[in-house]
Amino acid sequence: MVEINTSLCKACGYCVKFCPKHILELGTVRNKRGHFYPVMTDADACITCAICATMCPEGAIDVSERKV
Repeated sequence: MVEINTSLCKACGYCVKFCPKHILELGTVRNKRGHFYPVMTDADACITCAICATMCPEGAIDVSERKV
């Protein structure tokens, strides 16, 4: 499960660019800083590899195993 702290995001796009499953994209809603933060397009396709969190220079992404 990917959780994005939208208030920290600067919309650099690294998470979108480096996601191996291509399931992140910059959304259409702005955060309080005026940046379009990323959203997940297909949560079921996420493999929880945490590359998005690793690439985020702001530390705005947390990845954890999906709860069943």
